[in-house]
Amino acid sequence: MLESLIEDRDFAKIMQKNIESLIILLFEKEQNFGILCKIEQITFEPPLPNEISKEFKPMTLFFLAGYTFDTATIVDNNLVFEAGFGADNFGSFVTVPMLSIMQIIVDETPLLINLTNYKHEDKKQTTKAQKGGVENSMASFLSNPENSKFFKK
Repeated sequence: MLESLIEDRDFAKIMQKNIESLIILLFEKEQNFGILCKIEQITFEPPLPNEISKEFKPMTLFFLAGYTFDTATIVDNNLVFEAGFGADNFGSFVTVPMLSIMQIIVDETPLLINLTNYKHEDKKQTTKAQKGGVENSMASFLSNPENSKFFKK
């Protein structure tokens, strides 16, 4: 039961809205915070050098404070901020999809825990499935001799 709920699209939408709402509140209150997120879903622009990116764990904590907090914004269901990495403080814009944020933390206390495990559907696969469904539906329709009255002669 729990698995079907955490993989549900509607549950993911609610969780995404909760994550976004909490982050907006933290922005408004000027409250620094941390995000624990799935590193595989995060993008860096420009890309980080390999010696820096290889140090990240699958679940990585970013702390938004100072300049990083000041640059943070929400764009198209993503949290975007600029941060410096490594000994040389290599600058990069970090784009974090809301649903890849697993926890929001203030003063070492989780304020929000995201249990969602929703996988976005690939639009191309959906299109193929829909076409297959239409083709199967049409084949079923044509195989019934009683439906011949719907065709022009």
